[in-house]
Amino acid sequence: MKRKRQTGMTLVELVVAFTIIIILSTMAIPLARMKIHAQREMDLKFALREMYTAIDKYKDACDQGVFGAIKQGSFCYPESLEILVEGVKTQSADGKKLKFLRSIPRDPFTGATEWGLRSMQDDAKAETWGKENVFDVYTKTRERDRDGKPYSEW
Repeated sequence: MKRKRQTGMTLVELVVAFTIIIILSTMAIPLARMKIHAQREMDLKFALREMYTAIDKYKDACDQGVFGAIKQGSFCYPESLEILVEGVKTQSADGKKLKFLRSIPRDPFTGATEWGLRSMQDDAKAETWGKENVFDVYTKTRERDRDGKPYSEW
């Protein structure tokens, strides 16, 4: 006997629909993770570029004598990242401060504003900072990119 107003789905239709949804979601999750990881990589590149540019601008200003006498052993590099944010008094008559960063960027992998630092005197791959100056900045994450290169070497 047929019902005149049959509504809803049969059990077979429900099973097929749920199977299709499960297959699509299992395909979407890895794609979403890859997209999030790619966005973190872009954010890391941007943050590093921003800090490298600020360090270079500080060095250029110091080399030009804008800050006056330089600290022995600093090679005209900043003593910390905080100096780039706080600013440095110039030798001009008005004594204004030059600031190179608005704030220290957040590391997209660790979620903190704490970065690994290397001074000019440190080894190129050293993980300890000599505290003489800030020559290089790197992320403290242990993760690697798709090619197997650690993000700390970017």
